[in-house]
Amino acid sequence: MIPIRLEIQGLYSYREKQVIDFDKLTAAGLFGIFGAVGSGKSSILEGVLLALYGSTERLSDRGEKNSMINLQSDSLTISFQFRSGQNNQFLYLARYAAKRNKKDWEKVDPAEHTFYQDKGGEWEPLEARAEEIIGMKKEHFKQTVIIPQGKFREFIDLTPGPRAEMMKELFGLERFDLSQKTGALLKIEKENKIRLETQLAGLEEFSPENLQASELQLAEVQTKTQDSANSLEVKEELLKTLEIKGQRFAELLKFREEKAKLEDQKPEIERNRILHREFISAKTNLKPTWDNLQDCKVELEKAKVSADDCARFAIRYEQEVAELVQEETELKQKNQDRPNREAKIRDLKKVAEIQALDQELAEASKKVETLQPEIESKKTAQKSLENKIKELEDQSENLINVDASQLAELKSAARESEQIEKQKSYLEESLRQISDLDQRIEVEYQTLLSKKPEKEKTLLSWSESEKSTLKSLEIDREKLITKQGLAAHVHLLHAGESCPLCGSLEHPNPLQAEAEEQELQAINHRIESIKSDLEAISKLIQKQQELDIRKENQQKNRIEKTKEFEGIQKSSSNLTTKLDSFGLSDPTKLGAQISSLDQAAQLKSKLDQELKTVRQTWENQRTQVEVLEKSFNQATLSFQSKQIAINTKKEEIKDPTFCKPFFQKELEVIKATIQNVENDIQKAIEALDGKQKHLREKRAEQSTNLADQKNFENRKRELSDKLTELTSTFSKLKLQFNFHDEQALIRLFEHSINAEKVDLEIRQFDQKLGTVTSRIQELENEKGVSDFDATGFSDLKLDFQNLKSQHEALQQELILLQQSIKETQSKLAEKVILEQTLAKLEIRESNLKELERLFKGSGFVKYVSSIYLKELCNTANLRFMKLSKNSLSLEIDDDNTFWVIDYLNGGKRRLLKTLSGGQTFQASLCLALALAEKVKSLNQADQSFFFLDEGFGALDRNALRVVFETLKSLRHENRIVGIISHVEELQQEIGVFAQIELDPEKGSQVSYSY
Repeated sequence: MIPIRLEIQGLYSYREKQVIDFDKLTAAGLFGIFGAVGSGKSSILEGVLLALYGSTERLSDRGEKNSMINLQSDSLTISFQFRSGQNNQFLYLARYAAKRNKKDWEKVDPAEHTFYQDKGGEWEPLEARAEEIIGMKKEHFKQTVIIPQGKFREFIDLTPGPRAEMMKELFGLERFDLSQKTGALLKIEKENKIRLETQLAGLEEFSPENLQASELQLAEVQTKTQDSANSLEVKEELLKTLEIKGQRFAELLKFREEKAKLEDQKPEIERNRILHREFISAKTNLKPTWDNLQDCKVELEKAKVSADDCARFAIRYEQEVAELVQEETELKQKNQDRPNREAKIRDLKKVAEIQALDQELAEASKKVETLQPEIESKKTAQKSLENKIKELEDQSENLINVDASQLAELKSAARESEQIEKQKSYLEESLRQISDLDQRIEVEYQTLLSKKPEKEKTLLSWSESEKSTLKSLEIDREKLITKQGLAAHVHLLHAGESCPLCGSLEHPNPLQAEAEEQELQAINHRIESIKSDLEAISKLIQKQQELDIRKENQQKNRIEKTKEFEGIQKSSSNLTTKLDSFGLSDPTKLGAQISSLDQAAQLKSKLDQELKTVRQTWENQRTQVEVLEKSFNQATLSFQSKQIAINTKKEEIKDPTFCKPFFQKELEVIKATIQNVENDIQKAIEALDGKQKHLREKRAEQSTNLADQKNFENRKRELSDKLTELTSTFSKLKLQFNFHDEQALIRLFEHSINAEKVDLEIRQFDQKLGTVTSRIQELENEKGVSDFDATGFSDLKLDFQNLKSQHEALQQELILLQQSIKETQSKLAEKVILEQTLAKLEIRESNLKELERLFKGSGFVKYVSSIYLKELCNTANLRFMKLSKNSLSLEIDDDNTFWVIDYLNGGKRRLLKTLSGGQTFQASLCLALALAEKVKSLNQADQSFFFLDEGFGALDRNALRVVFETLKSLRHENRIVGIISHVEELQQEIGVFAQIELDPEKGSQVSYSY
């Protein structure tokens, strides 16, 4: 997450709207927010938390919101823009707004908390919350990104359980929680096993014996079915013959009924036949001539109207052409003077060019006069620099040359010597501490062994002896308890009567309860004593095992430290040999030699740097002189070329007398005159072209109109002749086809009869009547049709149905037997497969039970979490050891508890809470940076943001300097670090910051260092 912009109004001391431009602050990599105590610095972080998560650090989001809002404000508004997502590529806006209740000032209405995402420059509302956008809860955000006051060491102070849970949520370690997955798989397998067992239980009735019995029954039913089929076939032949006769008899009755209906329709058909015949005759012989006659009348009327229009248009076109000819003549006269006007325009353009060249000539002359003294001044300065370069070169030649590689080797040798001495002292002290610890362990070991009895060889044998004694005592106690149980029945014994337990008539020695009770108490006391001894022995054995482990570790440490000490001695010998090669037999002179060479090298470097600077200045001066000389030559050439160009232009003017007054006028006036004349010439040309084009168009329209008028007159004469001819032809056709009434004939033309449909209906009627009559004769002549016996046919049909039902019952039984046999065969095959599957399933179930036992609970997740914490601890140590000058490091044990390794006290381990306030701040800072670094890697971001408001007041000046250098180095890791503090030393070190000041009237005000 990278902050971009924060707007606050009405939060705590922010009465007026204030803007924190994080975009400019974060550009520096390291920035600060400074101000006096109570100025409102920490409120900035609370504003970010409120915009993202809806609550602040100091107050909850419910019940205490009235205290968040400024006491002189009636509302609270926060807008926070930030980038998030993979590589921080998406821009988001978080907005939080709350208002006081209008009726009750102390109450605050529910707040509006919304999120938006930038889509193409538009803010699009989101349903997602900050946890989904940023990828972490508020608690984790306060431990890895923005750390408010009082929360800086929260990660260290967490107990192992919540710390492991935090690692699980931050790094997605729930993927290692395999217990639920294993349990789910085991549950599935158990359900599958139950399902298979249920299926097998349902298949118990299917066996090979049942299959064999069904096959015998099938053969018997197949024989009965075949006999029934033969009888049914004979009956069916006879039934089909009679059924055909019955169908013919029914068909005969149907045709007789249909013929009666057709006889009823015959008169209407005859009337339609006569109407159709007349309609076809009129339509075929007279209708075409009638249609042509009507079309001719319409065309004649159109020709008359068009001829009249053309005559009227001819008069109008003649008037328009005469007007256009007059206008064309006037425009031609105006354009005859165009060449003379164009020549004058060309002369005026040359005058304008001459005036422009005069201005450029004056500028060139001025530039030549300015550059000459500047060039002389630069050359003088360059000569002075040449003398200084020669002087510095002479001084450099007189200095001795220092071998840089030799100086580097000497410095390396000095550092190596110092490191060897430190390591030698450290290893000697470590070996001494190991020896002292060996002695203390041996004393403890002997003290431990002195507690066992002399007759026992080891603590284990002592423990086994005690256990054996305890076992014997417990057996004796059980016997006594049994006797006490029998003693409870002694009062039931009476002389001469049988025992109620065993039936015996005699009991020579009855149990004595009191004696047995005393003995049992003594044994119980002895057992308790031995158990106590065994517990003590167990502790001694455990202590002995711990001492054995410590002795083994001490032995390993002694061997390692001895090897390291031998290596240091060898390194010391090699260093002495190396110093001899430089002529330094005495190592104490190494520092003086290095100091002498350093001074010489620094003097040489300083002189070379000065020489380089002077040479660079001389080179710059030379370049400037070359540029100035080039500009001077160009200005001189320009001056000469402008003079030549002016003289040439003056010679090209054709009418000097006309142009002479214009030399005294402004250039803009000349250009305006040229433009006006050119526009007037162009308008005259365009007007003439347009008028001539219009005239041509009108003349073409006039010619077209005259031709059209002639054509329409000819058309009128042709149509009149054609109309007379068609009228005569139509009269002859009426007489020829016996249509004397013309009005009736016209009504017949307009009749809506569908000739094809009527003709089809007539032909279909004739065809249908003939077919029905013919079919009746055929059926009456067929044998057995007219005298068909319906009753005998019904009896035969009933016998056939009964026989068919019996046959179908046998067939159904046969099918059921076949299906049963097929099902039995299928079920037997399925049963074999299920038994094989069940065997495999039982093996898988056994394996899953073993996995469930291994992954039970969250043990595996805790193990992975401890690995992440150890890696986090190693990353933090890279900075913590530097901050603590290699005296302290962090360590985490198997219970996820933080410890401190103190190298100043032999590498002993002590609790983290024993650190001082400054050391605790350093440890918290290193862990917070390491945690933020892991989260950055997890989110695949090229930049990360880290903001802290804590702890600088607990550091001394040196520690503060080291912490500050650590924070500055984060810029090279592409990390952005923000600091909130009132410590003045930090304000002096950080160049980019926001200053918060509390104004009594306006509230908190934000200003910037840039």
